[in-house]
Amino acid sequence: MNDQRRRPTQSPSQRSGRPYRRPQKDPVRVLAFDALRAVDERDAYANLVLPPLLRKAREQGDFDHRDAALATELVYGTLRRQGTYDAVLAQCVDRPLREVDPPVLDVLSLGAHQLLGTRIPTHAAVSASVELARVVLGDGRAKFVNAVLRKAAQHDLDGWLERVAPPYDEDPEDHLAVVHSHPRWVVSALWDSLGGGRAGIEDLLEADNERPEVTLVARPGRIDVEDLRSGLAAEGAVAGRWSPYAVRLTEGGEPGALEAVREGRAGVQDEGSQLVALALADAPVDGRDEKWLDACAGPGGKAALLAGLAAERGAVLVAAEKQPHRAGLVARSLAGNPGPYQVITADGTRPPWRPGSFDRVLVDVPCTGLGALRRRPEARWRRRPEDLAGFAPLQRALLERALESVRVGGVVGYATCSPHLAETRAVVDDVLRGAGADAELIDARPLVPGVPSIGEGPDVQLWPHLHGTDAMYLALIRRTG
Repeated sequence: MNDQRRRPTQSPSQRSGRPYRRPQKDPVRVLAFDALRAVDERDAYANLVLPPLLRKAREQGDFDHRDAALATELVYGTLRRQGTYDAVLAQCVDRPLREVDPPVLDVLSLGAHQLLGTRIPTHAAVSASVELARVVLGDGRAKFVNAVLRKAAQHDLDGWLERVAPPYDEDPEDHLAVVHSHPRWVVSALWDSLGGGRAGIEDLLEADNERPEVTLVARPGRIDVEDLRSGLAAEGAVAGRWSPYAVRLTEGGEPGALEAVREGRAGVQDEGSQLVALALADAPVDGRDEKWLDACAGPGGKAALLAGLAAERGAVLVAAEKQPHRAGLVARSLAGNPGPYQVITADGTRPPWRPGSFDRVLVDVPCTGLGALRRRPEARWRRRPEDLAGFAPLQRALLERALESVRVGGVVGYATCSPHLAETRAVVDDVLRGAGADAELIDARPLVPGVPSIGEGPDVQLWPHLHGTDAMYLALIRRTG
């Protein structure tokens, strides 16, 4: 029997001969790390994960306004520039990045963003990242983080891009993908949709990496746009660029904490989405104008605007949403509308209503979301080219049923938050070919007055770098037979 005693385990301080110092928890960076882990582990979206984390931190007294701003920048900046930082970190790590544990890689990415994408001094960026690693990963892996980030700190962003991005003349798309942190296939797709030369696509990709302003919509019949703007002077509220119902918050902030938003009198809504709803509402129809349909209404932003506009004209909006939980969000958005409306749980590809029931129909179809990469930067890393094949049949089916749902002389608005040609013109062209003489495109451009550079028509394409909106697409189709 072996009765030899084990040697007592030594602490890190005993092994090094130095007094052991407990890691100091930095609430800002721990919160940013937690948000990135939720995005990675649960396929969550940062714009849904971050607000409750910030709210909880403020309630606990850990955060002030500057802390919240820094945490937001760390999360969104790291996600937007993930491709670029991965290319840099791959040069600083002695193994393929896929072999690095995801939590470690999140800490490294946060550190890379502080080093290469912010004004945080180099020594502070490295030491703060190492301290974060000690808190969330342990002392052993913190040494690995320290070694990698010290290598990353040897060059600034421009210096690294010269080393990791292929020359533009040799491979334009791969160069743009690394420099502007988009997957190569997304660069190619956006370039095809945009057309033109290098300057335009670089402006678009760079706009995708900028934090968008918070834009609100004053919901008709519930609050006047001037009253909304004047009540938000502290948030730097100014009028929207294009929509008469839009208010932009130039100072940022948390819109969910605003009284008008909490009460449903206003909502958070990109101006591009507002313009889509307004164009459909203003499109000329033949005959009566009494019953409108939003066939893919979740989560309810466009439906709330349409419901208010319909009420002003004595019309009724039916808001249909396939997913019950999203239908609940629609009902919440429409609660308090001044006129009658109806929210139903229904599949737009198998509608329960009779053909020809509506005078106006909006079908804002599920899509890849490539037009909203400013707001959902993680989406660019999740989407794959093969996703297009999955969306295409659904998009066509929804548009076909929408055309059946509108009466002769009525109008359908087909919208996507993607500029990809396979989700926009290809869908519309295919469905119109099948409809033959029973449907025709109408010119949507006069229905977005004052907005420049919206394409050659008759459809409309908005762009982040040209209009400051998401890359919304809209085609208006009149049923003729």
